[in-house]
Amino acid sequence: MIVDYEDKYLENVKDLLLELEEYIVSIDEDHLDRVHPDYRERMAIVDLEEVKNNNGKCYLALDNDKVIGLIMGIVIKFDEYDYLDYKCPKEGEITELIVSKNARSKGVGNLLMKKMEEYFKSIGCKYILVDVFAYNENAIKFYDKEGYHNRMHRAIKKLGD
Repeated sequence: MIVDYEDKYLENVKDLLLELEEYIVSIDEDHLDRVHPDYRERMAIVDLEEVKNNNGKCYLALDNDKVIGLIMGIVIKFDEYDYLDYKCPKEGEITELIVSKNARSKGVGNLLMKKMEEYFKSIGCKYILVDVFAYNENAIKFYDKEGYHNRMHRAIKKLGD
């Protein structure tokens, strides 16, 4: 079942975000990501505030009232300079998509994506953007299956010590 976020699920959201960040750290070949000691307590609050301030939504996937996945999305705000080189259609951005490791490959991510896509479409968004960590091959495959494609490529190079 997919439901709107409620504060009673805050601790579950914190746990899911921590689970994702620990996974990202484990696959980060550049060793730049980390789990700060304050991450669990602060990140959910920051993400939910961003959702609130940007006409966004947070949906939760529940199984017997236990949160097994979440998706957060916001509406992108453009500034006066964005219009100089971009048409600036109304766009949504998925800022978080997490399915607990015990619930993966069961269609939960797909249900969450469809719910967010419906929301963005209902408020007039023409596109949806999502950033995916380059080393997260499972997420890249998932978004490819969902019909997303690359529009930008961001590269990184470590400078000598």
